[in-house]
Amino acid sequence: MNSKRSLEDNLFILGSIFLGISIVAGALFTYVLLPHISLPDCVLYTYFGLYCPGCGGTRALSSLLHGHLLKAFWYHPLVPYSAFLYSVFMLTHGMARLTHNRYFHGLKFRNWYLYAAIGIVGINWILKNVLLLCFGISI
Repeated sequence: MNSKRSLEDNLFILGSIFLGISIVAGALFTYVLLPHISLPDCVLYTYFGLYCPGCGGTRALSSLLHGHLLKAFWYHPLVPYSAFLYSVFMLTHGMARLTHNRYFHGLKFRNWYLYAAIGIVGINWILKNVLLLCFGISI
């Protein structure tokens, strides 16, 4: 028996830990902190009038958690992309573990997932600033 864990095994363990921490932290933030604080504005947008590469991420996450996939994609497409990859990865690896790899094999990590994420951030950033500067459309 091979006791060496694969990259995917380690990612599944980290993903499971992340899910648990996210549920607890999200509940604390939503019900304990959020009623008493206001989120700061984006510094780049405030001082330079340009969107930063992460602008819209919080609104996208909120929209996604409320089931508004198209709004989430409009605010920041990296959020639904990441949620989709995370869900598929965790589901396929969970099923593979339950069936002992007989019927399911977990999604393999590929570098192009990261390259696609970088591309999504870059295209989103450029597109939002072009819409803002050329057409006056703010997101």
